[in-house]
Amino acid sequence: MIQRRDFDLALGELSQLLEEMGRRVERALAESVESLKTQDVNRAKEIIEKDAELNQLENDIMDIGSKLILTQQPVAKDLRRILVAFRIASDLERMGDLSIDIAKVVVRLEGQPLIKELVDIPRMAEIVQKMIEDSIKAYEREDVDLAYKMAKEDDLVDQLYGQILRDLYQYIVENPHNASQVMLLNFVGRYIERIADHATNIGESVVYLVTNNRPDLNS
Repeated sequence: MIQRRDFDLALGELSQLLEEMGRRVERALAESVESLKTQDVNRAKEIIEKDAELNQLENDIMDIGSKLILTQQPVAKDLRRILVAFRIASDLERMGDLSIDIAKVVVRLEGQPLIKELVDIPRMAEIVQKMIEDSIKAYEREDVDLAYKMAKEDDLVDQLYGQILRDLYQYIVENPHNASQVMLLNFVGRYIERIADHATNIGESVVYLVTNNRPDLNS
């Protein structure tokens, strides 16, 4: 049987891997939105190529957690911490995929000038980057208050996305010939909104870890 010290070290490694995943997702989101603002297709392609690295981190977390469950047979909060790590890794991996989807939009827009200066999309991205950072901190510190903060920030992201939809709808009414780019920018807003939802999911997982009850922070 693995000794308690070794078990705690393995749990610490899980936290470190989740923190690394979080940093990579934050970076992917920031760089994908920046590549959209600057229409830097080469930068977007580099982001897309890094997808496998994030997937490997998720696999490493699954491997470590699975071995702990099989060899240590943890119960109660120890088991919840491992299961929550699996859930968070899955959310982070999906957030990374959505960031890559933004980069793919940049590639599709190659050669097309942007129809308007981007304002609300970068604002959304900045809020969501902080949500990602806070969600991982909440897990590491078992900070329920910080976890609940996700819901308030998610509401703000939803409001900005609603504004983006209204602006794009008005634009397409006046400029129907740019419908294709309008739809792609709408997708970008939706991708960022979905990333915020996944960050909120992490907040829910943290509350579950600490209290053994899972709230609905996305309602």
